[in-house]
Amino acid sequence: MEKIASFTIDHTILPKGMYLSRVDANTVTYDIRTRRPNVEEVMENGAIHTLEHLFATYVRNSEHKDNVVYFGPMGCRTGFYFITTDEVSKSDAVELTKKALAFCAAFEGEIPGVSAEECGNYRDHNLDGAKKEAADMCAVLEGWTAEMLEYPTK
Repeated sequence: MEKIASFTIDHTILPKGMYLSRVDANTVTYDIRTRRPNVEEVMENGAIHTLEHLFATYVRNSEHKDNVVYFGPMGCRTGFYFITTDEVSKSDAVELTKKALAFCAAFEGEIPGVSAEECGNYRDHNLDGAKKEAADMCAVLEGWTAEMLEYPTK
């Protein structure tokens, strides 16, 4: 079988940041890397889950809402995938990510979608952890531009 694209990235040199993972037809997948793989501790499940709810709610209510396909965690717990249509420019995707993370970092109140009717695991949330994760990534992405979306190489 062919090796999938994400397994061709050298995870031993991958820093925190935002990267263009792949383009398929009219969808663009971004890698929002919150941890240095195999170096830093992975994210805690409750924080991941809450950040997913907050970020997804923000981007699906943004000016780009009709072109947001998906936002969710990587199985390795070192980041998230953010998928848009190609109607969202790379620059706009970076700016939308920064705005969504700032929203998450400052969020106060009831987490959206946290009830047995709305969520498959509504008890496993960590707002303080999600806010910390978001604030950390805001600092990482400060000054980040579309020109910086390329994965590093040796």
